[in-house]
Amino acid sequence: MSMLNEKVVMITGASSGIGRGAALAVAAEGARLVLADIDASAGEKVLIEVETLGSEAIFVATDVTDATQVERLVNAAVDRFGRLDCAFNNAGIEGAMSPLGDIDIGEFDQTIAVNLRGVFLCMKYQTSAMSKTGGGSIVNNSSVMGLVGAPQVAAYSASKFGVVGMTYSAALDYAEKGIRVNAVCPGGVETPMVAEILRDQPGVLENILAAVPAKRLASPKEVAQAVIWLCSDLSSFVTGSALPVDGGYTAQ
Repeated sequence: MSMLNEKVVMITGASSGIGRGAALAVAAEGARLVLADIDASAGEKVLIEVETLGSEAIFVATDVTDATQVERLVNAAVDRFGRLDCAFNNAGIEGAMSPLGDIDIGEFDQTIAVNLRGVFLCMKYQTSAMSKTGGGSIVNNSSVMGLVGAPQVAAYSASKFGVVGMTYSAALDYAEKGIRVNAVCPGGVETPMVAEILRDQPGVLENILAAVPAKRLASPKEVAQAVIWLCSDLSSFVTGSALPVDGGYTAQ
């Protein structure tokens, strides 16, 4: 039996990287999909990919920092499928890679807007929809940088620590309504965003691999499998957790 058979699953940031990997993996588990991304062209391509796998799906171009657009996204899910069972709030950016004092204020604000405000807005409207149909499961994409500190990622780390804190609080707010809220905290993952960082900063990959006990990066599918488990009924008593998917990095 497929783990998400007939469940309605929303994925933001679905056009590439972890989001695309999650969309493909979730489709393979029998779910119906609501895909969202600010990049409409790339998002439509992923829509075709999941439909090829047999998933009934829609794509809604969405800027997760815009409350009106996020509300429209959730409404589109309910209008099409009648309910929303699960959500993977994945949309995010890396932000500035520099010491705190060198970070442009506008870039800091944008990182917080996408990575933290975006998750807040998604959960605000998702919890409302789920409350009307008996509950659901929300998974927020944080990072190992939301669990431990690192140099030159102050804006990104602040946003991802915020996601973990908001996950904990929302889990307590909605437990009695049958809505589970968890986070995944990936380490290094083979995504276009990470590839860009590695290209611009020679030697970073070697440093990352030296710090990871598993001595490799994760694939998007490996993160997706954690998301699928948290969305599925197999994790029915799991809420308020921040699950590292990091090859042992935060165990040290």
